[in-house]
Amino acid sequence: MKFRWVTGTAAAAGLAGIIGCISTPTVKHESLAYPASTISNVVDVYHGTRVSDPYRWLEDENSGPTRAWIEAQNAVTFDFLERLPEREPLQHRLSELYVYDRYGVPVKQGARYFFTRAQGLQNQTVLYSATALNEPPTVLLDPNLLAADGTVALKAYAPSDDGTKIAYALSMAGSDWEEWRVRDVATGQDTGDVLNWVKFSACGWTVDGLGFFYSRYDAPPEGEKLSKINEFQKLYYHRLGTPQTDDVLVYHRADQPKWGFTGLTTEDGRYLVIPATEGTDTKNRVFFKDLTRANAPVEPLLTDFDASYNFAGNIGTTLFFLTDLNAPRGRLIAIDVAHPEREHWREIIPQSDATLEAVRLVGGRFVGLYLRDAYSEVKLFDLQGNLERQLALPGIGTVSGFSGRQDATETFFAFASFTSPTRILRHNFIDGTTSLWKAPDAPFNPADYETKQVFYKSKDGTRIPMFLSHKKGHQPNGRTPVLLYGYGGFNISLSPSFAPANLLWMELGGIYAVPNLRGGGEYGEDWHQAGTKLIKQNVFDDFIGAAEWLIAERYTTPRRLAISGGSNGGLLVGASMVQRPKLFGACLPAVGVMDMLRFHKFTIGWAWVSDYGSSERPDEFKALYAYSPYHNLKPNTCYPPTLITTGDHDDRVVPAHSFKFAARLQAVQDCNNPVLIRIETRAGHGAGKPTTKIIEESADRLAFIAHELSVPVPPIRPVEAVPTQIFRFKN
Repeated sequence: MKFRWVTGTAAAAGLAGIIGCISTPTVKHESLAYPASTISNVVDVYHGTRVSDPYRWLEDENSGPTRAWIEAQNAVTFDFLERLPEREPLQHRLSELYVYDRYGVPVKQGARYFFTRAQGLQNQTVLYSATALNEPPTVLLDPNLLAADGTVALKAYAPSDDGTKIAYALSMAGSDWEEWRVRDVATGQDTGDVLNWVKFSACGWTVDGLGFFYSRYDAPPEGEKLSKINEFQKLYYHRLGTPQTDDVLVYHRADQPKWGFTGLTTEDGRYLVIPATEGTDTKNRVFFKDLTRANAPVEPLLTDFDASYNFAGNIGTTLFFLTDLNAPRGRLIAIDVAHPEREHWREIIPQSDATLEAVRLVGGRFVGLYLRDAYSEVKLFDLQGNLERQLALPGIGTVSGFSGRQDATETFFAFASFTSPTRILRHNFIDGTTSLWKAPDAPFNPADYETKQVFYKSKDGTRIPMFLSHKKGHQPNGRTPVLLYGYGGFNISLSPSFAPANLLWMELGGIYAVPNLRGGGEYGEDWHQAGTKLIKQNVFDDFIGAAEWLIAERYTTPRRLAISGGSNGGLLVGASMVQRPKLFGACLPAVGVMDMLRFHKFTIGWAWVSDYGSSERPDEFKALYAYSPYHNLKPNTCYPPTLITTGDHDDRVVPAHSFKFAARLQAVQDCNNPVLIRIETRAGHGAGKPTTKIIEESADRLAFIAHELSVPVPPIRPVEAVPTQIFRFKN
């Protein structure tokens, strides 16, 4: 017999009132028998300070002891999770919530449109092409056919200018390493071109379609591809039909191991624009090459490393850049390569009170993508920078897209919110209208939920915005379960986005709270810098302040407050729970940076020094050591119930961070609150993870916090008892 969760009106009436709900008013834990974690006597000396690292051996993920430790930890974790009564119904309901079509924003090149689509429970998105929007599309590439377990993902694609060929990148098992190939669009067959050891690369086709520029590293030593430091990136040109060994080295810097290069070709085919980054620092340099002149050298354009310069397009010899130079919230400038001196620069779009996140030169105008209090605004400007109009958007959400050529008559963009799946809209430049192109049939009623924005003060008085999403009409009652999610770093903005797991949390009667912490990019570069290096503690104070505000305003209590975050957000959760263990009812640190003294020694970790600082510098070591989650766990302390998650193929934040944190947390835990680590196999930092793995992991995380926060979960109900409800968006 098939089963289905209660949806629609019955769910909106309140899950707590459903007969047969699984409820645990008082959570009692039995003492868990954790696997043995050998303690070594490794001690490092940093600027005169002795620092122990008892679990250093876990940094070798390929060693026999580490593999045995992983298996033993997973055995304890999955035994615990499998006994949770909430787990099966949550996984079942999540599977239902994923049954909708997820479209990517179309890109038009030549006479063809290209877009991605994932249907229902498909593990990976499929790439399609079509010659008209109203005709049935053709499958161009289906990664689901490349691996039985769904762990081969399409990471990126780039059509040639005439749309006859497409370069695409595949990732295996969640690794950042990509394999680039080329496919003939008409035949659907690969050309035989294969490029390896590519990471953090764009694809810049030459206008003749005979080849493209890409970035790669040298091959790492055998057995070290997931941990070896990534340095000395090089920019190459690949000509179709030739082996990778014949690719032409276009630019590299033997004197700058930390520099990374991106090869961007201008629409008219005239220039190769080469932004040069240094780690994750928002500042960058820019070089360029005239592709119309044989053997033209790569020339410097912007080399002061004084601001960010994001290339937005060109008209003739004039290149346009979005920059934060003398404008922390962003402005658009024009630089003529024939007269590149600063006195000749022109400002096209000045800084405003909103943050200008991106600019597109499309359809004969500039499209400006802004954030105002962390949600999107879109403004259209003529080529002189005069405002034409502001687009009307469906509500509080996030916009992305707006690709296209300068002579395009249309463009497409995505709109996402916390309470409804992403929809794709089409904007007509000729008549100025915007219409719905694709929207999913949601397996729930988005109108039953709402998002509002509140503001609170952090420890130092800084005003912080926060989104609260929940069932419509919810009023604070002092006991609502809250899932507080944060990031706060690397100039990354947390604007509204949709995830079925978050919607399920709201279905359960919970609040999904997202504060916009310092360190992010919501209010420009000043906001970003206010959460970095020596003042990184501001980020943790902002997050703790959000929790305290939710309690003070009677939304919840510490007992019913869970915190979650991934990567830099995993660090956020780790640092917050270590500093304030009594403030939270459950913690979900995912793929976190937990050892702040050694993060720069693995893969691309050195690139984060621009945000974190380095233990090799005395003042930055002091700041890092003060909050490093791994080093600040204290014996004889009761920490909240914690489920740590990571992947064994994570070559962004190597899993040793989570391994070491888990081992130490289990050793110092002074109460029966569970400390578990869930280590996904054949999975990486998160990108490209199969839908089945996402559902399983999300269900485990939700079941864990539902159990620990005493959130009632309804059982699976027979299909015959509940009619299917589908909700469609209006045009």
